Parts: sequence; C-alpha cells; structure tokens
Amino acid sequence: MTVTDQEQMAVTPDARPPGASQGIVGIDIGGTKIAGLLVDESGTIVTRASVAAPASEGGDAMADAAATLVRDLVARASARLVAVGVGAAGVVDHATGTIRAASATFVGWAGFPLADALSSRLSVPVSVENDVNAFLLGEVAADRRADDVLGVMLGTGVGGAVIIDGRLRHGPHGAAGEIGHTPGYSDLVCTCGQVGHLETLASGTSIARRYSERVGDAVEDARTVAERARSGDPIAVEVFASAGRAVALACASAATLLDLPRAIVGGGVSEAWDLLAPAIEQTLRTDSPVSGLPLVIAPARLGADAVALGAIEAARRILVTAGERS
Repeated sequence: MTVTDQEQMAVTPDARPPGASQGIVGIDIGGTKIAGLLVDESGTIVTRASVAAPASEGGDAMADAAATLVRDLVARASARLVAVGVGAAGVVDHATGTIRAASATFVGWAGFPLADALSSRLSVPVSVENDVNAFLLGEVAADRRADDVLGVMLGTGVGGAVIIDGRLRHGPHGAAGEIGHTPGYSDLVCTCGQVGHLETLASGTSIARRYSERVGDAVEDARTVAERARSGDPIAVEVFASAGRAVALACASAATLLDLPRAIVGGGVSEAWDLLAPAIEQTLRTDSPVSGLPLVIAPARLGADAVALGAIEAARRILVTAGERS
C-alpha cells in the first residue's frame, strides 16, 4: 500500500464526514513492515493495511510512515480517530512511549519519543507498548480471561511478556517477561552475544541456522525446515523438537517462579505447532511446575493481528484512564 503526499495532506483526524463513527487504530511496527488496522466502537475490524518500515532512516521517518498509514486507514473507514495504539519492536518505556533500546536493525530508534512524535502528527492520544506486550494483551482480550499468563513470541527472535492479576507487568526497566534471553538452553551464541539463551533454539532464525549447519545446505527460514519435517526429514523433526522442548522448559520455569497456570505462544514459528507440540507435551510430563497443577501451553489465536489488536486494547485503557481523571 502506498499513500501519495496529496492524500496525506488531505486526510487528517478531522477530515471526516459529520456523524462519522469513532475509530481506534492499532499499529504493529517491525523492522521491515508497519501494519495497522482500525476498529469501530464495537471492536470490529473495519479496515487494515501496511507499509514498508523505513527502519534504516531513523525515528522520524518511522513516525512519518506510521502516521501516513493511520491517516489512510481513517480515510478508508470515514471514521473519527480518537486514539492510536502502537506495538513496537524494542524495549519501551510505556509511561512515556519512548523507545529505551532496540536492535541494530533500527537506526535512531533507541531514545526516540515515539508516542509524542505520533501524537503531534495525529493530534490524538497515543499509547506505545513493546510488541510482545501488545501481542499478549490482544490474545487475552480476545479470550476474555483475566488470569495470570505468560506470552511468548517465536519469530526472528524470541520475546516474552507477563500478565499478573489482569495487569501487564512492565518491570522497572520495561523488560519484564523477556524470556528469550534467559540462559541455560544450549552452548550456542545468541544474537545478543551471550551464550545459551532460549532464542538460540526456538527462534525462526536459529531453527533455520541449526538445520542448515546439520545438513550442510543453506536454508533461509524456519518455514522451509517445517515443510521438510512434515515430509519426514528426521533432522528437521529433531530441530523442531529441540525448539519445543526449550519453549516448554522456559514456560515451566516462569510458571514455577510466578505460579502461572498457562502460556500463550505466538509468532511465525508457532504456525508449526504440529511440530512443536509433541516435544512440549512430553517435556511437561517430566518437567512440570512445582505446584503440581497443570500448565497449559497453547498456540495464539489472533495470528498477525495480535499485536495491533493488543495495541488498541492499550489505547482503550488510556482513554478510560483519561475519562476517569476528567
């Protein structure tokens, strides 16, 4: 999707017909793509679109691209924009909406005041959450359960989030739940430079890399490894089994520490749940939480919409808070 400069100038939050319905936009900002969707007052998705993410061009370029996407969604829906929620890659200061830290993929992203930048461009309240936090908020809102839960996203890397007593736990540095960088799962070097993190076994990148090393043939992504596993390739099956076991151990450790009854696993790798589940189930039979109560580890339900829908949930909460204060 592209939006011309003329369209961008013509579409603002106030450029709407009289009586237009209220809309909230959720934005999922990644390293290659910015995806967004707009929901109406009932929470129904009205429209969605995406643009390329100019991650190498700095924070202002990313904010410009996200704002342009929002304007386009509002124009398509003929809606009155009341708030924007963002799920962004990186460690986020949720109180200010500033990016605390980010990978090298994002130039000028660490320290960028994303919430202020978007709010000034769109003239509405903006909530910014880490993308995995937003993912978990979306999944929990969809199943209408407020119990304690761990969220794990298996994508290019591995991210995590925790909801306790119905509230997202951020931690003093905005990094609560980051289970992907917990140690003790392998002797492999992680993308962060340390050794043995969960990400070295369970991310899509690591699955493709480990399979390629085993067979001596470069494979680009975990999806290809999954296809070969389903075709009976024993090495591909073993690589996914190692990933499943590592995920189960990580979830069991978190469940033991925090007394969590369930975990939700999303991200691109979770699309191969049929290959992960056998090892997850086997591991839980031998390494269950100390409470003795069953830990349920289940795949996410919302797919690619989870982050944007969770960002909308976060935006709704700031609107409620603002209403209570007024």
